[in-house]
Amino acid sequence: MRLTTDARWLSCVSAALLAADAVAVGTGAGMQLRIEARAIRPAYPLLIRNEHGALLKIEVAPGGQRGTQLQAIHVDLGDTDDLNDLAEVQLFAAGPTDALSLGRPLGKALKPARRLSFPVNTTLGTQVETFWLSARLKPGADLSHRVAARSVRLMTAAGQDADVPISGSRQRIGVALRRSQDDGVHTHRIPVLATTPRGTLLSAYDLRRRAGRDLQEDIDIGLSRSTDGGRSWEPVRVIMDMGEYGGLPQSQNGCSDPGLIVDPKTGEISCFAVWMNGKPGKHQWNDDGSEPGFEIGKSAQFMRVRSTDDGRTWSKPENLTRILKRPEWWLLAPAPQQGISLPDGTLVMPAQGRYGRPAIETFATIMVSRDHGKNWTVGEPAFRGANECQAAMLSDGRVMLNMRNDHDRFRAVAVTSDLGRTWSLHPTHRKALIEPNCNGSLMGLDVELGGRKRRVLVFTNPFSQVRRSHQTLQVSFDDGNTWPSSHHWLLDEGRGAGYPSLSRVDRDHIGIVYEGSQSQLVFERIPIRELLLPHSQRDPRPPDSDRIASLQPSQEPTRRRPQTQARP
Repeated sequence: MRLTTDARWLSCVSAALLAADAVAVGTGAGMQLRIEARAIRPAYPLLIRNEHGALLKIEVAPGGQRGTQLQAIHVDLGDTDDLNDLAEVQLFAAGPTDALSLGRPLGKALKPARRLSFPVNTTLGTQVETFWLSARLKPGADLSHRVAARSVRLMTAAGQDADVPISGSRQRIGVALRRSQDDGVHTHRIPVLATTPRGTLLSAYDLRRRAGRDLQEDIDIGLSRSTDGGRSWEPVRVIMDMGEYGGLPQSQNGCSDPGLIVDPKTGEISCFAVWMNGKPGKHQWNDDGSEPGFEIGKSAQFMRVRSTDDGRTWSKPENLTRILKRPEWWLLAPAPQQGISLPDGTLVMPAQGRYGRPAIETFATIMVSRDHGKNWTVGEPAFRGANECQAAMLSDGRVMLNMRNDHDRFRAVAVTSDLGRTWSLHPTHRKALIEPNCNGSLMGLDVELGGRKRRVLVFTNPFSQVRRSHQTLQVSFDDGNTWPSSHHWLLDEGRGAGYPSLSRVDRDHIGIVYEGSQSQLVFERIPIRELLLPHSQRDPRPPDSDRIASLQPSQEPTRRRPQTQARP
């Protein structure tokens, strides 16, 4: 787990440690020791299937004198919605480091209870000591619940104790959809999420069997299927595998970047992907990893498999390259996202490609079918220098394309009123939505606000221009012209690989699959009602402020109720 410490707080603590008189009260035998401490709820989901989940980070810095014996840490889990979601809770010591250390468990794992006590028996030195509270969830934990400690109390061998202030939001429950070495697969990447007319959730992704790298490599397309709103998932299905085509090994017949589209009228599901044959050591997006023309072994191929039974079984791969790709293009590939169906039944699928050999000669577009996926027409490129993208319908019926931008660290955004024949750049193009150059997901939602129906947009990506961290949901109430900070929702502050994909689960929820910091693929289910609320109204039990506790001689504790807003 990639976990970070607040450097400003540690600087203050270090300064205090260098000036003993600043923290010591009194002199001689009657001296009182002051210990500075705080507890942080990390912005990570707690995941079903993970053995450990970082529930709370407790940082303790001694003041005045070294050698204070910290005897125990008491935790109150009273801000947890249902303790029955938890299988066990355990405390670990990380010492002066900042990572969750499973090598130093402090006592045994405990069955969940409102109040838990963990023996510590640690002598504090001159450095900050870090302790991690870890929780393991039951397989049937409720995805709508949250987990949080209400209070933390330190106890010393000398009879001193203190409440430790807690900051951070209560943590959501999710699912570790795919982890490294599940079914012997090294890495799972590039997920896409879709919902069938029967309400079944489908997530397709790369099965990178030997290593985490992109094509060319031994990669197949896998699919996970859930019929209960994401609470449980069936065993993986391999839905696209080109075997040893052309007498070449699997490592030279990789498929990648799946995209899904569901026809709500017929129920047919199409999964598109790109296939490379030969070209060992090459990549379809670089140099001659893919070339003009259609020839297998030179140009990367645009492939499709289909299902007519709600994703249970899938057809053999079909090659659409000669139908869809222009011969002068160096590459045409599906965008790894879900397509949409317009009110008249028109299917719109995002796509991407390359004009030429240079790295910046990329584009994003859509392809359209008016006959339930039998025939497709590829639109004109929406923006030169874009690639992975997703389309959503606006309130006036136009289609917006939100694109990964190779020029700078802002999303590219274009709009079409004629299904991709012509495009206009949106006012927020390369101005509003930041990115670290990574896939993002956009979806439209029809909701009721203030007694009338409204169309809102939901966008998610790693909210950073530096690294793929801080996976965040954003909501726009005006067709993407503004994305108010009051409606940003941080899901995972850790560093993962991004690549989120959104889909509506049912009337009341949306779902998201992304490459998170706590698992290779993470699924979370988000209530639409909460998504539409500003921060101040979202979590009924927001955290305490970011204060520092002073450890004093034992006295009757004063219980503090949370006062500040939750972290979005």
